[in-house]
Amino acid sequence: MRVVVQKVKNASVKANNQLAGEIKNGLVVLAGYESSDNSEDISWMIQKIIKMRIFNDSENKLNFSVEDVDGEILLISQFTLHASVKKGNRPSYIKAADSKKAKQMYDQTISEFETVLKRKISTGKFGTNMEVSLVNNGPVTITIDSKKKE
Repeated sequence: MRVVVQKVKNASVKANNQLAGEIKNGLVVLAGYESSDNSEDISWMIQKIIKMRIFNDSENKLNFSVEDVDGEILLISQFTLHASVKKGNRPSYIKAADSKKAKQMYDQTISEFETVLKRKISTGKFGTNMEVSLVNNGPVTITIDSKKKE
């Protein structure tokens, strides 16, 4: 599982020209699932995301997590995070999970985020062309890979 996490002042996502999800202060999480991912990848990733200290304290140091600041989460599926550009100019998505598995893992990720945070999260719409708008705060953008544990 690969994610791109962006700390935002606000963000929204539209699917089929309709608002699918929006948040204020929090994190946009773009998530890509690979065919070898499993429940352990999801659990590890969620714990890493919600515990990351990337929000400012009173001294403007990055000491607080999204949990600490009661921040919101906007989760968006993005299979292109597993693109390989090793050969040629057209990316290959051979490592990306097939649609059925990715949808199951995306749903599991939503459920686990909501269980851990004890509240609903916002989401995009799986398998559709989406338009994401955000105001990156910091800017803070972090990539994480569950296979490499980094």
